[in-house]
Amino acid sequence: MKRVVLLMVMVFISVMSFAQDSSELMTQANAAVESKDFEKAIELFESVLAIPDHGQNVDNINAVLGQLRPAVAKTKASDAVDNKEYDKAIELYKAAIADYPDAGIEEQAGKMFYNEGIKSYKSEDFVEAANSFAIAQVEFNYEKAEKYKSASLKKAAEALVAEGKSSIDGVSVSEGNKAELKENLAKVYFSQGYEKYQEGAATIKDATDKVNAGSITTLDDEYKNAVAEGKKSFEQAIPFLKKALEIDPSNANASKVLAACEQSL
Repeated sequence: MKRVVLLMVMVFISVMSFAQDSSELMTQANAAVESKDFEKAIELFESVLAIPDHGQNVDNINAVLGQLRPAVAKTKASDAVDNKEYDKAIELYKAAIADYPDAGIEEQAGKMFYNEGIKSYKSEDFVEAANSFAIAQVEFNYEKAEKYKSASLKKAAEALVAEGKSSIDGVSVSEGNKAELKENLAKVYFSQGYEKYQEGAATIKDATDKVNAGSITTLDDEYKNAVAEGKKSFEQAIPFLKKALEIDPSNANASKVLAACEQSL
């Protein structure tokens, strides 16, 4: 009988010990939550659940863990974005979305990369801006980023043209943005060439209209100077049009305007 009583006392002491341990861990876990050390809090709450007969409210602990785990996952991913570790951030966000599909993580990820794009755009790093907007749009379905991505690529193309570049080689553009940047580059070169062509055509037309109206003749210096000025504009248009065709040989408009310029010289 004494042995049975002794065993019962030992079991009671053991249960009391587990309860004390879990109570202390709960206190530490709640303190970790208060200090926003959520990873430590998760570890402590999980330690409580691992204790047999811990005597704590399991539903409450699981409810708290249900908030802390996605919060920690979001923080790790956003920290990677802040550190410009974009590939790592995408991987972390994707994993978090899979683990916690109802935590709104996809929208946060889209906003994070969208905001990165805005910052890069404001600092005139248009290629980097386009890359960030593309991640927001393609990886996290953040539709608002699409038009800003396109605007960034146009600005990037204009900057390349200003530097006289007719290739995107060496440009740190993402794979998904390469085709659009190249297309924009050809468009900017064509636009500048076409603008010069229009200037030349307008100058010659104005002089021709005066001839037709009888105010001047083709022998007058005013007419001859206008024709010379128009041809100069055509000559200035040709390099731009050739670069447009170098980038995009299928550009029918560039071919047509180039032929018009060359024929007029």
